[in-house]
Amino acid sequence: MKRLLWLGVGLAVGAIVVRKVTRKANEFTPTGIATSLSQSAGGLVESLRSFVDDVRDGMAEREHEIHEAFAAGELYEDRFAELREGAQDGTTGRHASEDQR
Repeated sequence: MKRLLWLGVGLAVGAIVVRKVTRKANEFTPTGIATSLSQSAGGLVESLRSFVDDVRDGMAEREHEIHEAFAAGELYEDRFAELREGAQDGTTGRHASEDQR
């Protein structure tokens, strides 16, 4: 009886191992590689779309803030003026003021 139990356990473990090895081997076939690349490209495209949507939402929010300030007759703080001035001078980033010294 004990031998039958261990035979059953061995058969079950063997079947599991064969299934895992077969799946792994299928990943390295041309079809498996094409499927993997397709899934990776699909994930990349979805990530890019999500990023573009986030940027558009941020732009719309910023534009709304600027329009509200303009309608109220307030001077809106331009947090990015230094960066634009640095780009026009040929310098970039926070080092623009250091380059002008």
